[in-house]
Amino acid sequence: MITVLAEKPDQARKLATPFPHTKGKGFLLINPCKEFPGGAKVTWAIGHLVELKNPDEYNEAWKRWSLDSLPIIPESFEYKVSKDKAVQFKIVKDLLKEADQIIIATDPAREGENIARLLIMMAGCSNKPIKRLWTSSLTENAIRKGFAEVRDGSTTINLFYEAQARQISDWLIGLNASRLYTLHLQRKGFKDVFSVGRVQTPVLTLIYNRQCEIKNFKSEPFYELVAEFTVSTGKYTGKLRDRYPSKEKLYEAVKPYIEPGKTTYNGVVKLVEVNEKRTQPPTLYNLSGLQAAMNKKKKYSPTDVLTTVQSLYEKGFVSYPRSDSQHITTEEFAYLKQNLSNYQQLIGVSFQAHSLEPSKRYVNSDKVSDHYAIIPTEKIPSSTADFTEMEKATYDEIIKSALGMFLPDYTYEETVITTAIGEVDFITKGKTEKSIGWKLLYRNDPEGTDDEEDDDKALPRVKQADPTNGIVSVKDGMTQPPKPYTQGQLITLMTNAGRHVEDKEMRDALNESEGLGTEATRSSIIETLMQREFILVKKNQVYVTPKGEVLCEAVKGTVLSKPEMTAQWEIFLKEIGRGNKKSSVFIENTKKLCHKLLEQASADMGNLNVQAQIAATEEADQICKCPCGNGYITDKGKFYGCTAYKEGCKITFFKELLGKKLTPTQIKTLCEKGKTGTIKGFTSKSKKKFEAALSLKDGKIEFIFS
Repeated sequence: MITVLAEKPDQARKLATPFPHTKGKGFLLINPCKEFPGGAKVTWAIGHLVELKNPDEYNEAWKRWSLDSLPIIPESFEYKVSKDKAVQFKIVKDLLKEADQIIIATDPAREGENIARLLIMMAGCSNKPIKRLWTSSLTENAIRKGFAEVRDGSTTINLFYEAQARQISDWLIGLNASRLYTLHLQRKGFKDVFSVGRVQTPVLTLIYNRQCEIKNFKSEPFYELVAEFTVSTGKYTGKLRDRYPSKEKLYEAVKPYIEPGKTTYNGVVKLVEVNEKRTQPPTLYNLSGLQAAMNKKKKYSPTDVLTTVQSLYEKGFVSYPRSDSQHITTEEFAYLKQNLSNYQQLIGVSFQAHSLEPSKRYVNSDKVSDHYAIIPTEKIPSSTADFTEMEKATYDEIIKSALGMFLPDYTYEETVITTAIGEVDFITKGKTEKSIGWKLLYRNDPEGTDDEEDDDKALPRVKQADPTNGIVSVKDGMTQPPKPYTQGQLITLMTNAGRHVEDKEMRDALNESEGLGTEATRSSIIETLMQREFILVKKNQVYVTPKGEVLCEAVKGTVLSKPEMTAQWEIFLKEIGRGNKKSSVFIENTKKLCHKLLEQASADMGNLNVQAQIAATEEADQICKCPCGNGYITDKGKFYGCTAYKEGCKITFFKELLGKKLTPTQIKTLCEKGKTGTIKGFTSKSKKKFEAALSLKDGKIEFIFS
């Protein structure tokens, strides 16, 4: 019997769908058929069923956080089954043990390989014959083709070694650095735990650097000279190329031709340049590109985009979501071409294909390694009515990117008029659309394509030496600081982290490793920083919290603050995945780094002055003034309590009341107004749901029923 090991239940169902099958407990039974003459059982993990052991499971003394115990480095690394997933693990283990052959069918990437191989290892089945299903699509045709062409398991085993090196090394750095900096900062007066990671901390530092740039920015005045010109065919506005810090310097630059107090001048058209410009259709999407685009157009968070594309993938409508490629092969191009009219119908756009021949801009098998770009599959939904709003918007965007291959360039004429008043040149730019080309796909899209060019307007027709009448005016303004990053810009920031590195060798290393993190992890990095209260998001803009600022100051100058380290890691890790380097060497290097960090932190922390940050952090933690009048209600971890507890205040609020989590906002309302509005979601002792308002009497919560 063959056992097929999938990553999730939905994926398992997709893998079994093309074949006759029945449902078992924790698996699907494929009946004997052409592809599986002896039948097969498809079972699944639920993400990571197996994880690395905690420090105290190696040594009880490691449970207590102490600088004396660092660095924590076990002699060998051991795994355990996640407690909440033990039932499914037993099912998987039994099916693997009874199997004559195992087919790994988890996601075709490093982490998918890790999930499967750890399960096989923990089940004691590593010596059994292993095959690997490798498909970027979960349509029925792709699944049949994938099973017909399963790879030998030995061809992907190095991905497991790569994942192991990454997982163990991240455990070592995260565990030791988090304890190291937390303990040092607690000695200085902080109460928080500070999570440190080799990817999340450099990302946090990049956000912090932008925040410092904004904070330290000094706005300065500037002055521009503009002129409204009138010609026989109409009017247009010209502008001097340069800006000036004062009116005096501006007029100094344009004298004697333009002088203060005079506004009307005769001018002449000095030069008219008309050039045809064209914009190619956008490239196909990889995950980072799609996340950035959907955040810009719809304000969707990167995590929501990944979850949505994963859902569409598991339903069979789009290809593998965690792809870093922007190209496809001739095989995918062929089915996209065949389904052109169906895709057009789905998004309500009709056009005649400009070309049905593959272009190297999109179709290049040399640039497709494990996965191709995110594109619609040949499985066409009868309608998108059953999609969520986010699924439909994301699916439409993916379709549009694929259809762009079959449309011509967007073309327009750019006109640049140079108008002279004396020897002072004013520049005017405008454009006239010639062919809408691929922008036809976005014509009815309220978000459009966000091209700055679209702000340019058509100009009146003029020719060289035409006389003009000009009305000149001075416009003033203030220089503006850079804006905080949006969530979508954070994805791009991680992808292009090399731009923030001066050293050429390190910059090249980051570019080669495609930045910080991977397509699969970038959105989770943002979520982690939010959950650990290092950043917060307001109206899609990202800000570093006082707690985050403290950590950035603490790690400043160390390898933990720099993108270069993770670039070097990813380059080495990929070489492990290709079989060119050893995971054991990588892990040994990480152990050495743990010792180095210990020495450096001990030297650096003595010079760190964080009293201002302590005050800011405490203030940020304050939810509201306590009813006792002496302290403030703050988040104490498992409950909300008063800062004046040492002075005798006993007011506390559990974070969860009868199955309902109470938010800081509800606690604030309760303390300031004495009662809340109606809150839904409480559960009585008899397991019945109910709603009620809360009131505060003598420091105790009471229910108010309407």
